[in-house]
Amino acid sequence: MRHHSKIKKFGRKTGQRNALMNSLALSLIRDEKIQTTEVKAKALRPIVEKLITAGKKGTLAARREIVKKVGEMGAKKVVTVISPKYSSRAGGYVRITKLVRRESDGASQAVIEFV
Repeated sequence: MRHHSKIKKFGRKTGQRNALMNSLALSLIRDEKIQTTEVKAKALRPIVEKLITAGKKGTLAARREIVKKVGEMGAKKVVTVISPKYSSRAGGYVRITKLVRRESDGASQAVIEFV
């Protein structure tokens, strides 16, 4: 049973799962739109939204948290480009749009992008 277990594991161990989410977050920040599976997109949304909210704070501690997740290049873009764009918005910075299923294995695909 999955009681009290909200995290999706993706068939990976903790370090691999964290690396996957960090790399997806960096790709989304860099390209501002990525295509992935629907489940990965839904797991990525809260991570990216927390990064943008931290970027809106603008403190040194917030910037270090962002660097820990997406590196220096990603943190610079979050703080200087993405967060100021959403300064008046309280949340909901990311949109997930469903696509047709992948032909090879039938996985449900989605596009995740900034609003």
